[in-house]
Amino acid sequence: MAQELIRDGKLDRQAAAEALRHFLENMVRVSALELKVHVHPVSADGAGSGGDAEVLADLDGKDKEILLERGAELLKAFEHLAFRALRLEPAYHEKIHIDCGGYRALRFEELRMTARVAAERVQTSRQPFRLNPMSSRERRIVHMALKDMSGVRTESSGVGEDRQVVIHPADNKPSR
Repeated sequence: MAQELIRDGKLDRQAAAEALRHFLENMVRVSALELKVHVHPVSADGAGSGGDAEVLADLDGKDKEILLERGAELLKAFEHLAFRALRLEPAYHEKIHIDCGGYRALRFEELRMTARVAAERVQTSRQPFRLNPMSSRERRIVHMALKDMSGVRTESSGVGEDRQVVIHPADNKPSR
């Protein structure tokens, strides 16, 4: 995929969507999974977008449960391989969302709700609250969900797969 997907520091949505569609269709074909690939660029005004997404892909069909087993491990692997195949720098990974039958969209909404409930608990108790370890994309969703909430602040803590979001009362300074 030698095609240049970044122009003037921005993702070329149409070119990225075509390259992603081509990659995912090949992955589905060689894996012999019964899945349909739907890929489309998000309009520049962001209508129908999942946050920062500029290209949305959805894999759906008879074999979707295989992609979603063990916490959607195979779906995440497809996404990782897509980023490599498209030669996208990590800064652009948030611009492409690959889902399977709405699974990740639902997961991200659950994260936002969990973050709000935990933040309300922190506001009431004035005690920090540590969420379970999660991926960088999931941590970013939590940080973004709470960035405008008064009375709390968030930070990531830990390393690697054990990295998690900690929600603090806004007036508590991080212990460093």
